[in-house]
Amino acid sequence: MGKIAVLPEVLTNRIAAGEVVERPASIVKELLENALDAGAGAVGIELRQGGCGAIRVTDDGEGMEAADVPLAFSRFATSKIASFEDIYRIRSFGFRGEALPSIAAVSRVTLITRRRDRPAGTRLIVEAGQILEVTDCGCPAGTSILVENIFDPVPVRKKFLKRESTELAACLEAITRVALPHRRVRVGVQANGRSMMSLPATEGDRERLGLLLGEEAAGHLLPFSGFRETAALSGFCSRPAWTRSDGKQIFCYVNGRFVRDPLLQHAVMTAYRRLIEARRYPACILYLDVPPEEVDVNVHPAKAEVRFRQPREIYALIVEGLVAALSGSPAVPSAPPADLAREPLYQARIEEAMKRYTVSSGRSKRLFAGLPAVPAVRPGRDAGPPAPPATAGPSPEAAIRFTEGTYLGQVLSTYLVFAHPAGILLMDQHAAHERVLFERLRTSGAAGKVVTQQLLLPEVISLRAGEFQLALSLQTLWDELGFTIEPFGDTSIAVKAVPALVPNLDPRQTVRDLLSELSELPATAGLQEQRDRFHAVLACQGAVKAHQELTEAEVGALCRELDAISFPSTCPHGRPAYVLIDERDLKRMFRRT
Repeated sequence: MGKIAVLPEVLTNRIAAGEVVERPASIVKELLENALDAGAGAVGIELRQGGCGAIRVTDDGEGMEAADVPLAFSRFATSKIASFEDIYRIRSFGFRGEALPSIAAVSRVTLITRRRDRPAGTRLIVEAGQILEVTDCGCPAGTSILVENIFDPVPVRKKFLKRESTELAACLEAITRVALPHRRVRVGVQANGRSMMSLPATEGDRERLGLLLGEEAAGHLLPFSGFRETAALSGFCSRPAWTRSDGKQIFCYVNGRFVRDPLLQHAVMTAYRRLIEARRYPACILYLDVPPEEVDVNVHPAKAEVRFRQPREIYALIVEGLVAALSGSPAVPSAPPADLAREPLYQARIEEAMKRYTVSSGRSKRLFAGLPAVPAVRPGRDAGPPAPPATAGPSPEAAIRFTEGTYLGQVLSTYLVFAHPAGILLMDQHAAHERVLFERLRTSGAAGKVVTQQLLLPEVISLRAGEFQLALSLQTLWDELGFTIEPFGDTSIAVKAVPALVPNLDPRQTVRDLLSELSELPATAGLQEQRDRFHAVLACQGAVKAHQELTEAEVGALCRELDAISFPSTCPHGRPAYVLIDERDLKRMFRRT
């Protein structure tokens, strides 16, 4: 017998399902998109155990013919394409016939459907890819799909699921992404019998944005638009004062399909480059409409990425539209603003984006084979010879005592300079103070001595549905760490007290950053890891910032506190708090060796 064997169909179906169904949120996304493709005006979604127990999606769309129901669970069975060329004329969400068979391969699916012009409907049950039952039944017009026993055929996948609250938040996030541009479709979501989301049909885009993103976020949005020969751009972007610690409020849509395309996100960040601080992200809802033949939507198993025929044109269009809106221009120019077009850094960022785009997409795609290669240019001037390495942090056998140094002053109002017996000591004031606050918070929390500070007026924060559920699930942790947080309406919370150790933090930004950090933790994360994440965010918010002037007395107090803690060499995020340039480094720099 040879070593090569053809895998059985059951196994290949489960392997293929792994590309489409990563978690319950993937199932919700696919079924919701199918409902929209069916012309639904109202969609109801029910989730049990955060989507891990069961998922039901019911729509009032056109329904299915009885003869088509079993075929819908065959791989590569579709009504959307008949030839290869049809792929480049697609305007629907699904078209490859992968979603339903992939879902059925890793769960038990019950489908009930009826067309409006038929007296009876059809009921079908599929489990682990095998059709168990097909019968006639009475039912309303439209389609209802119940997915149960999720990942039972592949139990190893269950180990990778996160906490129930995290999976529920992911499901609500997937619903938000799909529902955002479809304002004329009513969407209702229930979880464990409780209403999580109720979206009526709206006339304007801003109303739907307020319902999904929160009225507070929607109030900071500015409209933008732009046009090119083969592309139309519209959407909303946040004012520079409104930022987040992650890019989860950047929503990019191409012909109504949500995508996470690096080119689009890079263009958004380029427009904001000089307006927001580093490692902060704006809110942006970007709608791009292009002819289907100008974009390839078939480059990712879950259709989460696309490739454009003219990426440079698309990139420039987005930057122009956003820059015009953020600068308050009344109209969108047909070319980049003069000062922006002449700016070398803008051209360098375009080259950088095109280079990344070429690397990630390759040049072998059928549609885009004729695109010119992007030259491998280096943005900006040559960096020159590399600087001599500096020693970051102390070695275990030679611990640094900061109070032994002589303070010389601040550089760029950010870095503290000391003449130290071991050499020249450069300290990042924010990173160093961040480590001090982190250790203080950990110590007070472990001792159960967290002191809270009542706010004069509660801060009411409007959240997305997923964030709201996550916030409620963390109530014990909020209390333990010095926050007083209560529900305030359907998707808002009221912050009434904060930890006294960091009294100057911004409650709104801090709570949002904390929720973002906690949403990324795996289900296996323990309570101590959750506490450490909280403490790291609080320390970052409460620490002195770059470009903040410090008095000599404040610098002395910081040095004394650094000497009193065990790990002063880095901030809680791992960045160096100081750099020591010792005698060997100085000799090497001045070529005295």
